[in-house]
Amino acid sequence: MSRVYNFSAGPAVLPEEVLKEAQEEMMDYRGCGMSVMEMSHRSAMFQQIIDEAEADLRELMNIPDNYKVLFVQGGAALQFAAIPMNLMKNGVADYIVTGLWAKKAFAEAKKYGKVNKIATSEDETFSYIPDCSDLPISEDADYVYICMNNTIYGTVFHELPNTKGKELVADISSCFLSEPLDVTKFGLLMGGVQKNVGPSGVQIVIVREDLIREDLPDYVPTMLSYKTQADNGSMYNTPPCYGIYMCGKVFKWIKNLGGLEAMKAHNEKKAAILYDFLDSSKMFKGTVRKEYRSLMNVPFVTGDADLDAKFVKEAKAAGFENLKGHRTVGGMRASIYNAMPIEGVEKLVAFMKKFEEENA
Repeated sequence: MSRVYNFSAGPAVLPEEVLKEAQEEMMDYRGCGMSVMEMSHRSAMFQQIIDEAEADLRELMNIPDNYKVLFVQGGAALQFAAIPMNLMKNGVADYIVTGLWAKKAFAEAKKYGKVNKIATSEDETFSYIPDCSDLPISEDADYVYICMNNTIYGTVFHELPNTKGKELVADISSCFLSEPLDVTKFGLLMGGVQKNVGPSGVQIVIVREDLIREDLPDYVPTMLSYKTQADNGSMYNTPPCYGIYMCGKVFKWIKNLGGLEAMKAHNEKKAAILYDFLDSSKMFKGTVRKEYRSLMNVPFVTGDADLDAKFVKEAKAAGFENLKGHRTVGGMRASIYNAMPIEGVEKLVAFMKKFEEENA
């Protein structure tokens, strides 16, 4: 069977070259006679894998030396707790709620301190990003939290909020490595890798060193302390070795394509093909205000639930997988992450045109 076009929001499509390379090394990694899956994380060979992955990520994102890169487990959802546990000195944080994951992070943080929702787009089903130029930032806020790209709703922060000097913390799970990002504007960046960077099971945290504390409350689990992870080079316990190895391969793939500037150009070209069609279609329409559209996740509807279901079913039969929208919003969603080839989007649009003609 040939490969399908996988529009899943995550776990998502990975670059074919990376999968083929991993396949070739599956039984014997570089002559060591075993798979990376079987390798001790304490071996010199695995140390080289994780060191190289970190070095390539630092180069790609231009991460300054005073930021630590941590490869951890538990997904972004575990970081919803780890962030307030590690960063709340005053016990206060401000959250901008622009989607389901920011909403969950906000609810989780409330267990650990006073958490203020200082802006939200809930009033219009998260179809826009609120004006964040003059927010009621709390005087004693330890940080301001955003989810940069909203996977479910297809919105993105094109401009960062004015935090009035407070640390900015961002969940970048679904826009990780999709375009250049100025790391120095953030105190902490984190994201699950299963959308743009690798297989599920790895979470990357990029945190400025001065935010890594020793004086954590006693209730903070050892494994959730950034100091524990940083001091042990992400290997306090057995890390997700194979996932880190795969991330390292994806970092090299992006470097070979020309880095994040080239990645951004590739993603803009892809997204334009789909958005231009949605803007001209009489049947399909995008659900996000144009100025807040994500390059990664494109939700759309026909306005008729039965027609939506018919489209998803026929698209699947034609080799377009995972186009059903998130259960909380319905409709359709095409996630067009880095590894989705341009021809995948072109073929999807051709299929949508044909469907529109046949069902007009």
